[in-house]
Amino acid sequence: MGKLHLFDMDGTLLYGSAASIEISRHLGLDREIAELERAFITREVTPVRFAELACELWSELTEEVVAAAFDGAPWLDGIQEVWADIRARGERCAVISMSPGFFVERLTVWGADAAHGSRWPALPFRDPVEPDGILSPSAKVRIADELCAGFGLERTDCVAYGDSLSDTALFAAVPASVAVNADHHVSGLASYAYEGRDLREAYALVRAAG
Repeated sequence: MGKLHLFDMDGTLLYGSAASIEISRHLGLDREIAELERAFITREVTPVRFAELACELWSELTEEVVAAAFDGAPWLDGIQEVWADIRARGERCAVISMSPGFFVERLTVWGADAAHGSRWPALPFRDPVEPDGILSPSAKVRIADELCAGFGLERTDCVAYGDSLSDTALFAAVPASVAVNADHHVSGLASYAYEGRDLREAYALVRAAG
């Protein structure tokens, strides 16, 4: 029986950081994004409003800046090796993140079978945010179901890797999960827990369980 490994990105594959933080750092907007992230975490702003405000903040964002932010981000070690091993076993791996798709989708180059993020306006931002394109925690479950259907798998074949509140719905929907450098929102839901900077070690917990 095959498996589908589902990875969150911010705080999971990215160690202690997020796409919005890395992009803002390259634009010199560290203080501004910190305040917006705080408002998002405390639910003072919705995912859609976060995207709208970030688009305003990133009025000068270009593809070159996104590429630099991606390349310089604090990724966990071993991501490409883990995904290569998953695919060598005939299994599948995908990334589902609420972050902008133009950042998340770059992970397909590293070997992810699929990478889904929120649909933001094209760069440079000239069009408004489309609310229907912005993902929510529950959307992660919907996308997981769509991926399962496409790969001929079921929810029972899934393993989720995540770190925070946005992962709770997916953790509750699948039978196996790994809390990676996680907070209290998912630590109590996860099948396994990992603290560190090497995805190979988190992945080994799943493999050791058979």
